[in-house]
Amino acid sequence: MRIIQKLMPASKMKLVISSIGVLALILFSGHLLFEGTQAEVVIVDNDEKQTVHTHTDTVEDLLNEVGITVSEHDDLSHDADETVVNGMEIEFVSAKQISLEIDGDEQEYNTTEGTIGEFLAANNLSFEERDDVSHDKKEAIKDGLHIEVNQAYEVEINDGGDEDTFWTTGGSVEELLAEADIDYDQDSDDEIKPGLSDDVTKDTPIEIVRVQKDEDEVTEAIAFETETKEDSSLAKGEEQVVSEGEQGTVKKIFEIITENGEEAERNLVSEEVTEESENRVVAVGTKESDPDPEPQEDSNLVTLSSDSSESDNNTESASASESESESKRNAGGETYTMSASAYTVNCSGCSGSGYTATGINLNENPKVIAVDPNVIPLGTKVWVEGYGEAIAGDTGGSINGNKIDLHFQSRQDALAFGRQTVELRIID
Repeated sequence: MRIIQKLMPASKMKLVISSIGVLALILFSGHLLFEGTQAEVVIVDNDEKQTVHTHTDTVEDLLNEVGITVSEHDDLSHDADETVVNGMEIEFVSAKQISLEIDGDEQEYNTTEGTIGEFLAANNLSFEERDDVSHDKKEAIKDGLHIEVNQAYEVEINDGGDEDTFWTTGGSVEELLAEADIDYDQDSDDEIKPGLSDDVTKDTPIEIVRVQKDEDEVTEAIAFETETKEDSSLAKGEEQVVSEGEQGTVKKIFEIITENGEEAERNLVSEEVTEESENRVVAVGTKESDPDPEPQEDSNLVTLSSDSSESDNNTESASASESESESKRNAGGETYTMSASAYTVNCSGCSGSGYTATGINLNENPKVIAVDPNVIPLGTKVWVEGYGEAIAGDTGGSINGNKIDLHFQSRQDALAFGRQTVELRIID
């Protein structure tokens, strides 16, 4: 300044100083004017708030100025070409990429929602409480989140004949039975289909067969045999009962297997003869009749001749009478003396299927007897003393020789008959 003062007169010096002051004032005023025209804007970037002053014209320019790039899935509170004004608050939420897998079907999503529940609602997705969702609805959305959903389905369970349905999202048969509070004993004979370790599927029902094993003790009669012995004191062909015979008894123990309360199997475990039977004894005569005397030739020949003719007529008449008697005795076929027992389809320990060995339905054809086919051929029509006409249409393990077993419709009738010695005649 002193140099300037030396080089320049005082009047000019005052002029220069005044010019500099004016220029400084103008620059300062311009700066104040520039600063005063800036807009103050609040930007909320993913919940982080900042205040900026800007001379930019549009929201897009402002975001570029602060380094925010908006993609198509992001959420912006204002249009990108909207004019920036003082006091504006701009909210920006960047989209997060997540995946949603429903019953094995996976799909990608871009979302700006804050929680899983908000995301599901925004996409019109809803699930029941019985469905299995991997995350809680209140959990916050994070980039790269994977949500897995297994929707429940109904499975039919048949428990010993009682059917019901249960909801499940899968797992093993054992796990579903536990969820359904169905008890079973793995050490029992119960059958579970499919197996406990098998996976539950929508189209496969579960069946529990309740198996129970019991024992049944049955006492049965043992038919006696008929034996013959020769007796020389009786005329040949004549028979006489010496002993009527007596039935014995046998105790049988059966294992009864029931499935869901119904008998499925009956197996003979043991049998014990508790009383032996006594045979019926019949004496058969062997005594030969005396031969007729030879006729004598004498003076009474004519008379003898006449007598002889009469005698011959009497002999022929007797022979005819005997033949007629024999014919009546064998009318309809051969006759047998049989030891007869009784059974019914409703009798515990007896035939329980309702069908005979030849396929006859005992409920429709009650007059059926069991025979030894070596004695009475199956299909033979017979007449039984005290029983009537019947068909030989069944067999039995203990029906051997001259033994028959008569079918009765009721247990009471079968017990009333018991065991008897009867006559059987072949009809056809």
